[in-house]
Amino acid sequence: MNSHQPGRFSWAGRNYRIQTAATVVSGLGNAAAPIATAFAVLGTGGGATEVGYVTAARLLPTVLFLLIGGALADRLPRHHVMVAANLFNALSQAALAVLVLTGSVQLWELLLLSAAGGAGQAFYGPAAQGVLMQSVPQEHAVQAFSVYRMAMNGSQIGGAALGGALVAAVGPGWVLAIDAVGFAVAAGLRVLLRIEAVPAGPAGLGMVHELRAGWREFASRQWLWAVVIQFGVLMACIEAVETVYGPVVAQQRLGGARDWGLAMAAFGIGMVVCGVLTAGWRPRRILLVGNYGVFLFACPALALAVTAPLPVLVTAMFASGAGVTIFGVNWMIALQQEIPVEMFSRVSAYDSLGSLALAPVGTALAGPAADALTLDGALWTCGVLTLVLAALAMAVPEVRHLSRAATPAQVPVTAG
Repeated sequence: MNSHQPGRFSWAGRNYRIQTAATVVSGLGNAAAPIATAFAVLGTGGGATEVGYVTAARLLPTVLFLLIGGALADRLPRHHVMVAANLFNALSQAALAVLVLTGSVQLWELLLLSAAGGAGQAFYGPAAQGVLMQSVPQEHAVQAFSVYRMAMNGSQIGGAALGGALVAAVGPGWVLAIDAVGFAVAAGLRVLLRIEAVPAGPAGLGMVHELRAGWREFASRQWLWAVVIQFGVLMACIEAVETVYGPVVAQQRLGGARDWGLAMAAFGIGMVVCGVLTAGWRPRRILLVGNYGVFLFACPALALAVTAPLPVLVTAMFASGAGVTIFGVNWMIALQQEIPVEMFSRVSAYDSLGSLALAPVGTALAGPAADALTLDGALWTCGVLTLVLAALAMAVPEVRHLSRAATPAQVPVTAG
């Protein structure tokens, strides 16, 4: 055998491996942190309304600062932005862990430190997507995204299951401390990244000009803004179900944090299993196929609404996780194929901004909605609305017809 024959993963260069490893490390804590935060709020005597407020406090700064984060990631070395954001998140989670462990945490402190974590994510997210795009050649994008998502989702499985068990056994404070350590280790790994600078724009142009250029790139693609509008409403429902209603139902009707951790682990298993199956899958109509996965997002809300036993809820979460991978891999392929690398972080920021814009509203209103509609009524509303949104997105011509490029070269979107 030729010793110089390229291996199966020869496309996975140093930067890709470092970024994937760092994502796994931080992902273990990140998967457990929302469970810990929700049960920390419930442990202080709060209910669905207070859990919703804390979740909204985390999401709102993410929405407010995403555009700035995207612009900075296209102006500065992206891995430097990621390291700074990781360190900031490590400090905010460590402070929250200390307060929870000492038993002195107040609601306003939970709100403030959750907001700090959301602000860090606003700067990390656009830079991270840009780094991943720069780390793999387009002809290997399917394999790269599938492997990356399997690694990321594998950490979510372990993090959610371990987090739920730890919250039940020793309380949420230790889980938050683990998340802080994970952020610090991830920052240390990302210091080792060596990312080439993206092509600079004309000298002297300010951030506002660059944001306008990113907006023009975003708005010129019907498939892009149509799906982002879809996810704007969709994410409000998903965040309400997964971060507010799920923990409340688990505490009231199931086995508490342990059972919700198992359900969230099943969600991650669904993503991993589907990632294995899609690693060599190359559908031609990438967004049409991706949107089929969105229909599965409704499964957890519907299972919770009918007070399904734990095995049924676990199955529903597994199906939803599979749907996330079906959509996510095809979405990332579409973005890499269609968006110029020098614009990617800004376009990614507009993508994230539109997708998350209503999420703080959804979580903040989750408690009042449950009071007005009953908890089951609010869950039915989220589930049915998710199905309707999935169907509406498929009515957009560019969503139905956007096709995989035949060559690594970027090609324009055609709606024919």
